[in-house]
Amino acid sequence: MLQAMPFLLVIIPFSLLFGVVATEAGMDLAKVMGFSVLVLAGASQFTAIQLITDNAPAIIVILSGLAVNLRMAMYSASLVPWLRGATATQKAWLAYALIDQSYALSIQHYERHPRLSLSQRLAYFAGTATMLCVPWLIATWMGATVGQAIPEEVALDFAMPITFLAMIAPMLRTLAHMAACFIAVAMALALAWMPSGLGLLIAAPLGMAAGALVEYWVERKRSTT
Repeated sequence: MLQAMPFLLVIIPFSLLFGVVATEAGMDLAKVMGFSVLVLAGASQFTAIQLITDNAPAIIVILSGLAVNLRMAMYSASLVPWLRGATATQKAWLAYALIDQSYALSIQHYERHPRLSLSQRLAYFAGTATMLCVPWLIATWMGATVGQAIPEEVALDFAMPITFLAMIAPMLRTLAHMAACFIAVAMALALAWMPSGLGLLIAAPLGMAAGALVEYWVERKRSTT
């Protein structure tokens, strides 16, 4: 929980902003809170709200939200080796509380401490999720109820990019990590013209493929020296 606390500096403004934006889009408090409780995924929530504001069809809103959140499938796959022995109930709450920050903190902790027991790994994940998800919901409520009093000159939209930078930077430890990161970034920028975040869905596997190729090349070079 202590290690997750720095992320509150961006989680709280981000969720405040969502409460404000969702209210301005015409949602009442129950709908705003239901949205955050059921979805619990900031990027897809903002995507959906933007499309709702633009009067997009419901199916487009749903599919776009799912597309933005497909990165959670990649997160889940990388957690499998560490949490494979979890029960169905444990996997259910892990899936619910899996957000960018809880994933980043947990996977780094597991890699640094590979001898942790399953219960210790679950406990660490639960600590990060509690510290991050509960304030998200509270700040969403605050944004929906008193957000209109926040002056326009107080920019809250800085939170999202800073969150991802804070997550990614400590994870770039090898040449393969760097290759995966920069290929994904380059392709995401090159494909930014595509609608509904489709460019990200293409850039992410390309980045992973680049990282895998570089890792294979490094391992092969080591084996021959």
